Formats: sequence, C-alpha cells, structure tokens
Amino acid sequence: MFYQLLKYVLLGPLLRLAFRPRIEGLDQVPETGAAIVAGNHLSFSDHFLMPAILKRRITFLAKAEYFTGPGLRGRLTAAFFRSAGQIPVDRSGKEAGRAAIREGLGVLGRGELLGIYPEGTRSHDGRLYKGKVGVAVMALEAGVPVIPCAMIGTFEAQPPGRLVPRPRRVVIRFGRPLDFSRYAGMEEEKAVLRAVTDEIMYAILSLSGQEYVDQYAAVAKAGPSAAPASARDGSRARGERRFPRSPLT
Repeated sequence: MFYQLLKYVLLGPLLRLAFRPRIEGLDQVPETGAAIVAGNHLSFSDHFLMPAILKRRITFLAKAEYFTGPGLRGRLTAAFFRSAGQIPVDRSGKEAGRAAIREGLGVLGRGELLGIYPEGTRSHDGRLYKGKVGVAVMALEAGVPVIPCAMIGTFEAQPPGRLVPRPRRVVIRFGRPLDFSRYAGMEEEKAVLRAVTDEIMYAILSLSGQEYVDQYAAVAKAGPSAAPASARDGSRARGERRFPRSPLT
C-alpha cells in the first residue's frame, strides 16, 4: 500500500516533474512473470526513478548501508526502502553475497520483477564498470530473462556527494530481454557466469553509450593501490575498453 502511495501520489509525480524522464523501450519489460532488470548505476536517484516509471512493482537488492545510515537523511532513506519492500544486501563477503542471491531468487520465485545493479555500487565518475556475476547466477538458477536498462543523465543530475538533485531531463532506456536458457544447469561454471555477466554489461553499454572500464567499481574507487600489481601495470588499469565500441558513442 505504501509503495503505491509513494509511486502515484507522493514521490512519482515529483520525480516526473523534476526529471521529465524520456522512457524508451518500456514494452521490453514483461507485464507479468519473473524477470531481472539489470541497469547501470550513476546516481542515488536511480533507486527512485526506475520504480516510478515502471508499470509494475520492482524489488531492488539495495546495499545494507541504506538501511542503517545516520542522521535524518539516513532514517528517511531507511524508512523508504523498508516501506517499499526493498531488500538489504550485506556486501562484506562471499557468504553475504550468497545470502543476497537467495533473497533475489525468492523474489523471482514469486514471479516478480527484480532490479539489480551488476556493478555493485554507484559509478564515481560516470563510466560503466565490470559487472559482478551474481546477476548471472540468479538468471541461470531461476531461468528468467534479463532486461538491460540504461539510466542516462542521472549522474549529471545528482553526482556522488550531491544531496539535492539538479532538475534536468533524463533518459531511461530498456533493451530487449536477454535469454540465457542455453546455459541451463551451468550456473556453477565460472567461465559461463563471467560470459553471461559480460553479455549483460555489453547490452547496458550499448544502451548507455558510456565508457567501459574492465575493473570493479569498488576497486577503482579505492584507488590504484587497491588493485593487483598486474592490473595496475596493464591496459585495464588505464581504463581501456575490452568491449567493442558502442554505436552510441
């Protein structure tokens, strides 16, 4: 009930007024049945914009810090995420990651729509970073399609550290659903999980036109000292693309 109130009465109209979102490919999102919407993550506003424009409810795996933040902003954020049914994700280790996957599979098992940001965290510089394989695990175990999504303009509207977004028009672009049924039963194969994840990230890249960095966003945020020496010395650390150039760039 509170989710509907936020979407149609409180938050939705305000977001549409501030961002005037242009929505492309919304018909690619199935009206019924389980599916994963996998998107780039440029801004805190992303969490609110996508649910506001979708025709059906979407449950996001959100980092646990959103539920425990300090101060008034932290309490309000936590209240929103809890009331909207979003799932806190502990990103502290492998076991925590597996628990998040179980939560996501539970959403998909109920025939619902699951939202996930494969990068694992917001981009600190507007580029698209290497995806984590959790999205591939869930897609293969649940046997559901993955709809790539690109948020365009939200980084400029609310870059990291900016509390109040700048009013500006943004684009929310959905791509065709990706079918990974050819990999059924192979969710334990690391090479398969990486291939599926890279295919998802390339689909997002093709929609967003971002520069791609073959490095995890959390590592890039931490600085060069956090990366292995081999990566620091190689072309990936210099931000070169591994994917072919997107036709949108």
